[in-house]
Amino acid sequence: MSMILNTTHHSSDHKQMINDLVGSPFSLVQKLKLNGVGSKRMIIDEVSPNMHGLMNSVADINYGNIELRPQGILVFINKGLQNFTWVIPYYQLVIYKTNGSSIHAQGRFVHFRNNKTFKENKKFFDKLLNEKVKYDMQFAMP
Repeated sequence: MSMILNTTHHSSDHKQMINDLVGSPFSLVQKLKLNGVGSKRMIIDEVSPNMHGLMNSVADINYGNIELRPQGILVFINKGLQNFTWVIPYYQLVIYKTNGSSIHAQGRFVHFRNNKTFKENKKFFDKLLNEKVKYDMQFAMP
């Protein structure tokens, strides 16, 4: 099931689906404990062919950012005035660190450019990996 939603306009159905898949947003206290749950805006270098429709025309730079949720992440992609949210539960998430970072799930991927903004997000990616490990540990065999 593809979990890329057009979230340009608020929809309670979308909100419910997102919460069911990756959990409700962290509380203020949890956000403070985690020292924030959102990445800074990053430049998207490349996407899988099945996501080309979410990208701006050739000349425009595509931006994305990530939000942590208790059971997964949300990848926000801006295309002009439209916003898309890719919902990824931790059990489907694979991250590769190659000249930046790419996020893979559900037969798709987004690659973020290795530039100044990306480097500013290093702590965020470390946090994301820690959260994924914590999540995976719940299901580890003794």
